[in-house]
Amino acid sequence: MTELRNVEADLAQFRTRVIVIALAVLLAFGLIVARMVWLQVVQHEAYMAQAESNRTAVLPVVPNRGQIVDRQGRVLASNYSAYTLEMTPSQTPDVDATLTALRELVEISPRDERRFRKLMEESHRFDAVPVRTRLSDEEVARFTAQRFRFPGVEVRAKLLRHYPNGESASHVVGYIGRINQREKELMADWPEEEQANYRGTEYIGKLGVEQQQEQTLHGTTGFERVETSAGGRAVRSLAATAPVPGDTMVLTIDAKLQHLIETLYGNRRGALVAIDPRNGEVLALVSKPTFDPNLFVEGIDVDNWRALNESIDKPLLNRALRGGYPPGSTYKPFMALAALKTGARKVDTVVNDPGYWMLGNHRFRSHGDAGLGAVDLRRSIIKSSNVYYYSLANEMGVDAMHDFMKPLGFGQITGIDLKGELRGVLPSQAWKRATYKTPEQQRWYAGETISLGIGQGYNNFTMLQIAHAMATLAGGGVKHTPHLTLARRDPITGERQALPKPEGVPLGYQPAHLQAVLSAMQAVTTEGTSARVFAGAGYTSGGKTGTAQAVTIGQRERYDAKKLEEHQRDHSLYVAFAPADAPRVALAVIVENAGFGAAAAAPIARRVFDYLLLDQYPSEQDIAAQQAGQGGPPIGTPRKASEVPWPPVPAAVSAAQ
Repeated sequence: MTELRNVEADLAQFRTRVIVIALAVLLAFGLIVARMVWLQVVQHEAYMAQAESNRTAVLPVVPNRGQIVDRQGRVLASNYSAYTLEMTPSQTPDVDATLTALRELVEISPRDERRFRKLMEESHRFDAVPVRTRLSDEEVARFTAQRFRFPGVEVRAKLLRHYPNGESASHVVGYIGRINQREKELMADWPEEEQANYRGTEYIGKLGVEQQQEQTLHGTTGFERVETSAGGRAVRSLAATAPVPGDTMVLTIDAKLQHLIETLYGNRRGALVAIDPRNGEVLALVSKPTFDPNLFVEGIDVDNWRALNESIDKPLLNRALRGGYPPGSTYKPFMALAALKTGARKVDTVVNDPGYWMLGNHRFRSHGDAGLGAVDLRRSIIKSSNVYYYSLANEMGVDAMHDFMKPLGFGQITGIDLKGELRGVLPSQAWKRATYKTPEQQRWYAGETISLGIGQGYNNFTMLQIAHAMATLAGGGVKHTPHLTLARRDPITGERQALPKPEGVPLGYQPAHLQAVLSAMQAVTTEGTSARVFAGAGYTSGGKTGTAQAVTIGQRERYDAKKLEEHQRDHSLYVAFAPADAPRVALAVIVENAGFGAAAAAPIARRVFDYLLLDQYPSEQDIAAQQAGQGGPPIGTPRKASEVPWPPVPAAVSAAQ
């Protein structure tokens, strides 16, 4: 059977197919060409960067942390190089088995293991966690020879923080520690450039100047571009940007003076703050007891943490900055100035002191049954009359006292360049209404005002606030913000740059009023409560003793230290300035539960002045007497302070171990 076909139709159909196929081929080649153009031209830079990143890696280079030194250049915090054995859990198949095998090569104590496991819990699995620090050369050699057996374990040379003076000035200097999870979360909110600067950084300031000046001390992180193998291991360095070490912080404190004061306290608790009234520089900021910041650098172990945290003496509490105390009779010079400024009293106003003061049926006690008799402003300070200030407080009222004391810094943040400052309590009627809940508690009673006049009652201030107020009076009524940082020094060039500080603020006191109060305080050291302590001093000074109650004594009871537990006894306080004609230092000192101010606090103040004004350092005999609470003028032959060796103990790195 013959098939009839339309040749022209078949040809047309064939041509159509050829055209469609040709167009499809052309489209495919067009797509390939377009893709090639996209990859090779448009996305060239991106894919080159990706390829480069697969071949290379950018590693952060952590800068050397800046030193901390005192005003004389004595080192308070520095760095030293040491070998550290580190493990990356994500790269280690069996952590427990690896630790067991490592013990055959290096010594790993139970303390080291506890610290390792604690840090491993706080870190990501891909973070390197230290197993041992400060390896010896022999241990490094043994591990290096067997390194192939321990995937994820490396020996790294690292700079470790070291505090050569141990416990001395620890509350001022602070310490560094590994960045924990909470701090990582807070750092996530930092500006991007600051986050980039902390890549590779494992440690951060936790307390004191280390925390306050973290950005300055840290420096600028460098970067190194390295070529990597297929396994991700560095093969060779391609380029590097050197890190910039952190600046050295120069503090206002005198480390030798700081150490002397801490030594004078011995095992007693307390705080002392010494300020230059001319500029607000803090010459000493002491809190006793102290702690060794070296314990925290690589993570404190459980036993040491428990000993510090559970101690009844609270060595971790910065008493100078965060310890709240009633000022006791050290408050009276400020009350006297308030009386003159407000017009409540004149210099020659006489008040009879029979030894007590009555408000209704309540008897406020003073100096025993005999009393002091006729008392004017000068004699009220010299003899520390309570009756004079009971009646003054009653006449002024709580709000007038509050309004006068507030500009002096009582119950206020002083603005010192340390974090964690306690505000304290400067009572007022508004304060009580805001503090308490029930109407009965919020009501201010007349009897509550009376004890405020002698620095008791609701009054609660830090030694920093009291020293700050004393410095303002000694400085002619000009208030300077207290500060601990003096300058920053470039570690490369050695260039020293002074840090800007705000100008002093005059509080507007009349010179005659200031002179009346300061003159009376000067007489305290010659004929008053601290005369014995300052006998034979080679300078003139002013001061005021204080005794503050730690517990309330009933109206019909008498204070008897022997019947009370040691922690319930009165605090010993002293405020002072020297030299009297042109003050260079003002201070406030407290010795907790040590009784009368002239017995424990004033003798420490005397030795601070001897050091600063006469270049005298107490004899070993005198230091031992002070530690035992035997007050009075110096005994033995004082040494020349500038010739006393420093550091007081060998500052070898081994001391930090």
